[in-house]
Amino acid sequence: MANQNSVISNNAMLDSATFHVEANKYVSDFLLEDVPHLSDYIPDLPTYPDPLQDNPSYAVVKQYYVNTDDTVAQQIVVHKNSPGGTLFRRAGPAQKVYFDSEEVYACVVTCGGLCPGLNTVIRELVCGLYHMYGVQKVLGIGGGYRGFYSRNTIPLSPKIVNDIHKRGGTILGTSYGGHDTSKIVDSIQDRGINQVYILGGFGTQNEAAMIFEEIRKRGLKVAVVGIPKTIDNDIPVIDKSIGFDTAVEEAQRAINSAHVEAESAENGIGVVKLMGRCSGFIAMYATLASRDVDCCLIPESPFYLDGPGGLLEFIEKRLREQGHMVIVIAEGAGQELIPSNDTSNKNKPDASSDDLFQDVGLWLSQKIKDHFARNTKKTINLKYIDPTYMIRAIPSNASDNVFCTLLAQSAVHGAMAGYTGFTVGPVNGRNCYIPFHLINEGQKRVVITDRMWARLLSSTHQPSFLNPQHITEEAIVE
Repeated sequence: MANQNSVISNNAMLDSATFHVEANKYVSDFLLEDVPHLSDYIPDLPTYPDPLQDNPSYAVVKQYYVNTDDTVAQQIVVHKNSPGGTLFRRAGPAQKVYFDSEEVYACVVTCGGLCPGLNTVIRELVCGLYHMYGVQKVLGIGGGYRGFYSRNTIPLSPKIVNDIHKRGGTILGTSYGGHDTSKIVDSIQDRGINQVYILGGFGTQNEAAMIFEEIRKRGLKVAVVGIPKTIDNDIPVIDKSIGFDTAVEEAQRAINSAHVEAESAENGIGVVKLMGRCSGFIAMYATLASRDVDCCLIPESPFYLDGPGGLLEFIEKRLREQGHMVIVIAEGAGQELIPSNDTSNKNKPDASSDDLFQDVGLWLSQKIKDHFARNTKKTINLKYIDPTYMIRAIPSNASDNVFCTLLAQSAVHGAMAGYTGFTVGPVNGRNCYIPFHLINEGQKRVVITDRMWARLLSSTHQPSFLNPQHITEEAIVE
């Protein structure tokens, strides 16, 4: 028995050793997508003890500091023989910082469209710098990027920002465009600013990368940090961006109103247009949360109107079955179906935004009305609801407020630790520092072959609206 136990023990030790060898081999296949550090281009930078070690609020926290080797895997579900994948540096306070608190002169700027949570992030950046690190000088840049060289600024302090999280919008003002990299960096250099916090979406983060590159070219000790802001949730790599949870929750009000209107009328149809120019995340999640939606249309999943299997046939079918229906459509869906010479529905969400988009909700509503007036004897009652600006302008909800706090504090920790040229965001539930070049590779989109989209189809019982022409073309190829 003793010999048998010895054999079992030896086998267990061998298995364990084999596991460690395989594990080490596996770990070596991982790629750390690290972020730039000020010391990469400024040699012999002095370091300072982290002020948090003397902060009574954090005295009771064990293992508060993040180990310099702590990383987060981009993929947490992998196959046994899969390659290692990508790692990101975990966000958090470091034991040594590269800025003396008294020398820090930080600035905050908000760019692009409005989004729930902007004021919360501004508040937590200011309070985090002040209360955690003792930073006394924070400047708000007014009106987006152009505020850097228009001398439009607002001094920020914990007292000034104390209640701003209860308001929608941004106390700093915002705008599209106005980006002149050289002028912006000139302004940063002239003012003596050494930490720049930029809140914005996909385009804004791309421009933040240009600011960082110019700063690095000039050899300036300036940390540039991006904070992802877009309710469309289309920024790649990260789990979500600020404002998304609030947008999905607020979209429920519009969907509920459309459902009440549709249910209360004979052959009632409610059409709700939600944000999502290139990505349909808000429409998808709002539909899943509502359970009152009969059809969800997003840019990633093409649809067609006429003929067998088309949207209009499905609407007729659903009205016969239950007497009413609700349609949710993302603003970027179906744009290819609208004639290019139709200028009646051209819509720009802001005067300085980039692309003209047709108002697809208005166009679809008219197409539905025309179809029933022309081809059936049914009289329909259609109500069209566009809550876009109502959703963008509200304060963030509790979930987003917590999320904004964590992002803002992670951004401050990263800048104080000397990291630069990165966006902070959650990857698999852990805040990370992500280099700008990955954020700017392309917009995140709904994967319609994923189980989440299958869940939506199961919830709404809508068809996939595959175009018969595409089916015919595929049959010919086969």
